[in-house]
Amino acid sequence: MATTLLVAGCGPLLLWHPTGWWLALLGLGVAGLVIGGWIGVRRHRATQWRLDEDSLGLRRGRWWQTETRVPLSRVQHLDLKRGPLERSVGLSTLVVHTAGTKLNAVAVAGLDQHDAERLRDRLARQLDHHDDAL
Repeated sequence: MATTLLVAGCGPLLLWHPTGWWLALLGLGVAGLVIGGWIGVRRHRATQWRLDEDSLGLRRGRWWQTETRVPLSRVQHLDLKRGPLERSVGLSTLVVHTAGTKLNAVAVAGLDQHDAERLRDRLARQLDHHDDAL
């Protein structure tokens, strides 16, 4: 209880100090970066994909799991997206565009650049050999 009172009493003094605001904002910024990075890594580790003869499957999440299956017959075209942050660390996002209005694009984010290119090429080859693909 004494520690709580001490921290509660010193907090306002820190903010009234001329550099206190900058220190508080810097601390909040660093905490935001750490928490955001931790969430991103956990989300990336909780994403799995699987390509078989008939479809592309994607599973995301630990607590609330979402599983998406895209039949090859519904695939319209494929895109690779690389934003500036992804390029700086060698990552890519594979976007699979499908026919229909609901979930008309499925994105597999955080793939290694070479893995994303291989997955895109393999999926494109399977589309060429698939009877129902457009």
